[in-house]
Amino acid sequence: MTGALFSLTFTLAAPFWALMILLPGWTWTERIVRSPLIVVPVLLIYAILVIPSLPDLLPVVLGPSLGGVRDLLGTADGAAAAWAHMIAFDLFVGRWIWLDARERGIRHLALAPILLLTILFGPLGLGVYLAVREPLS
Repeated sequence: MTGALFSLTFTLAAPFWALMILLPGWTWTERIVRSPLIVVPVLLIYAILVIPSLPDLLPVVLGPSLGGVRDLLGTADGAAAAWAHMIAFDLFVGRWIWLDARERGIRHLALAPILLLTILFGPLGLGVYLAVREPLS
């Protein structure tokens, strides 16, 4: 089941990324992306993976150590939960970037590569956007 949830995670987020990158001018794109609820499907997967493992997770998150986190992420359940965590937050950040760029009038041609960077390397995409958003406005 863990493998299936892992595979499903990005599949649930991909349509929202596609709307923001490929169909930014479609009237439904803005209506859909404006809702922070677009992350709920991925959050549900995260909850399915994390809630049953809370007894094992709590000691690691309450007193994190490099070894403890490494051991946690070294399991299929830990890796799948971390993946869902990353996908959910990257989508939420990508949504914020997309909405902020629209409010600032940033051209989509400049924004699309930043959104792709955010999909692949979330914090780097956010960092690039924060660095260039003022000059692009």
